[in-house]
Amino acid sequence: MALILGMGNPLLDISDNVDKALMEKYGLEPGGIILAEEKHQPLFAEMVKRPGVQYIAGGATQNSIRVAQWMLQSKGASAYMGCIGKDANGEKMKACCEKDGVTTSYMVDDSTPTGSCACLIEGVERSLCTNLCAANNFKVEHVQKPENLKLVKEAKIIYSAGFFITVSTDSMKLAQSEAAKSGAKYCLNLSAPFLMQVPPFKAFILESLPMVDYLFCNETEAATFAETEGWDTTDVKFIATRLSLIPSKKDVKRTVVITQGSEPTIVAVNGHVTEHPILALPKEKLVDTNGAGDAYVGGFLAALSKGLPVADCCKAGAYSASVIVQHSGCTFPATPDYKF
Repeated sequence: MALILGMGNPLLDISDNVDKALMEKYGLEPGGIILAEEKHQPLFAEMVKRPGVQYIAGGATQNSIRVAQWMLQSKGASAYMGCIGKDANGEKMKACCEKDGVTTSYMVDDSTPTGSCACLIEGVERSLCTNLCAANNFKVEHVQKPENLKLVKEAKIIYSAGFFITVSTDSMKLAQSEAAKSGAKYCLNLSAPFLMQVPPFKAFILESLPMVDYLFCNETEAATFAETEGWDTTDVKFIATRLSLIPSKKDVKRTVVITQGSEPTIVAVNGHVTEHPILALPKEKLVDTNGAGDAYVGGFLAALSKGLPVADCCKAGAYSASVIVQHSGCTFPATPDYKF
């Protein structure tokens, strides 16, 4: 039985180290996360032809689920849903997850290619440009199939990155309502500033918060949320506190987890704030920060699935993030050097 279920946008990461000229050619910013427009389409063909290109199963939610599975080292402890195309890239992704021990229940779109994400790595910074393609076509009807609804009902933790808001809010609402019935923990990540800057997406975040037990974001996303709410502050602890105090429709207090890169992680529960250290690494050990935030969530959820307290969840998150930044993309060694 899968303890942790992820629902999101499965993407095949097409990753390589690039120079500033390529970034500037397509108007991409270091640390940026955008959805591809028409002008970005030639970038994908260009990335595929690069000699150092790597293909890695990606998409924020899928990254977190793969890392949680790796931390737990128990086949089938996690499951994942999203939409892929009927093509070689979809098969590559499925094989990657199955090798990791993740139970996949992909919806397959026969007419649209599997989504991909161009990951341009410049130094240790990265810029992500996403072509959702099939990932954009996920439908709630897939979740409602008996075998998939069973995964939803049996999960102890259900997680989606905020990017899924652009695809299937109906699926997220269904998961939220099933979690409320079963007592599962519903977890959401704010994921990117644009989700709070586009009014319909922001409206869904506000509608969802009363159903969210664990809210994840980084300091930039937290500041963007505060700005769009008119809170007139960039104080991360203050923002975490206010987010934790937004009324819940459940009888549990929301936990807000804000990562800050190399600075300590801020956690707020019911207005009470704690700080949790990350594992600092020397600069020369940093290979790629792509997936560090996703990996933190993966480690955190793995510990949470074992019923561990927040401090231990943060410790597991810090460990998994520290491993992922030493590898290219969201990849990891065969087994973690970590004991719960």
